[in-house]
Amino acid sequence: MLREANKAMKALQAVTITGRSTMTDGRWSSTRMRTDLKGTCSFTSAGSTGEKFEQIRIGDTDYVRPNLKHMQLSGIDTKGRTDQKNWGKTTVDPAAPAGEKGLTDCTHPFASFGKVTKGKTGEVGGMPTASLVVTDKADEGGTYTFHVATKGKPYIYRVVYKSPEFRTVTSYSDFNSPLNVEPPKTNVVDLAG
Repeated sequence: MLREANKAMKALQAVTITGRSTMTDGRWSSTRMRTDLKGTCSFTSAGSTGEKFEQIRIGDTDYVRPNLKHMQLSGIDTKGRTDQKNWGKTTVDPAAPAGEKGLTDCTHPFASFGKVTKGKTGEVGGMPTASLVVTDKADEGGTYTFHVATKGKPYIYRVVYKSPEFRTVTSYSDFNSPLNVEPPKTNVVDLAG
């Protein structure tokens, strides 16, 4: 069932992926990506210390906008700045690994691993789902619970990861609805020149 779900997810033309990780000490981080799973997406990340980072990738062009807190945490001098409205425009470096400098490459892995056991049935966003619990020897104390639709296509609606240190909930929605990812219309600064 999980193999079929991964196959269905990989075949999507567009999907929204949201994630939220919560540490045992209360710190948190969140992400939201609207993507074609290839090379076009809008991405936002935020954290409990006030940082926020926005990215739009369309083909070989990235538009990025970090807020002041994100810039400070990245070691950028923000002395004298009171606001950060501008988007930076730059060319995508095809050699840079995914996740480099906090940038996404708009893809998302859908792969099976570890030992799968069937859990309870339930609902996610009104969709009936079956839960599949995955454990792996390499990840001691961590479990993944995949909530897979039992009606229509076997899309994954939610994945919950729990470990002794943190919990992450990843949700999937807007399956194959129009992508609607466009460049920013104002406040764009070309970083290439």
